Amino acid sequence: MKFSTIVAALVGSAIANPIPEAEESKALEKRQTINYVQNYNGNLASFSYNEAGGNIYAKWNNPSDFVVGLGWSTGTANRVINFGGQYTSTSSGYLTVYGWINNPLTEYYIVENYSYDPCTVSGSQTVGSVTSDGSTYKICKHTQVNQPSITGTATFGQYFSVRQSKRSSGSVTLANHFNAWKASGFQASNFNYQVFAVEAFGGSGSASLLVSG
Repeated sequence: MKFSTIVAALVGSAIANPIPEAEESKALEKRQTINYVQNYNGNLASFSYNEAGGNIYAKWNNPSDFVVGLGWSTGTANRVINFGGQYTSTSSGYLTVYGWINNPLTEYYIVENYSYDPCTVSGSQTVGSVTSDGSTYKICKHTQVNQPSITGTATFGQYFSVRQSKRSSGSVTLANHFNAWKASGFQASNFNYQVFAVEAFGGSGSASLLVSG
């Protein structure tokens, strides 16, 4: 009885106070439709997905490098990415926001869960920290020399935020990280694709996730 009363009240309120078309349009613009599938060596992870629904599925066992996920063909500094589900990894893996800047050519990660800390790789430089979305993130940068990129083999910079309180569900406020990285030379413009992804280059694991933004 209480449920029916509440529903009736809500329906009546919605009819009496319809959402203005302009406000509804703005809300739809903010919920940008996923339009990009990241599928680098997805066969190594038995990768499958539902682009319309925002679902990612992967399962792997001692792969070489793969990066799979869903997102947007053009990135932005203002997006908040929501994700949730199940993720396990025994070693050499990330659950991460992942993307590229076209010029200067830059690869970036906001790592939410991991079995390998990318800031421990040889040549990485820890340059600070940022607090966002309920945790502190370590910030590091690295230069890749003559490595695969979106333009072919190239030399380019990498930026990482690595969450200290690991999680498999939540929201990622990208602007907080990009603003913190600026002090170390990051330029938040001229974006290429931007996704929420699973990467691994060893170990075993699985992921079943829902992504939106």
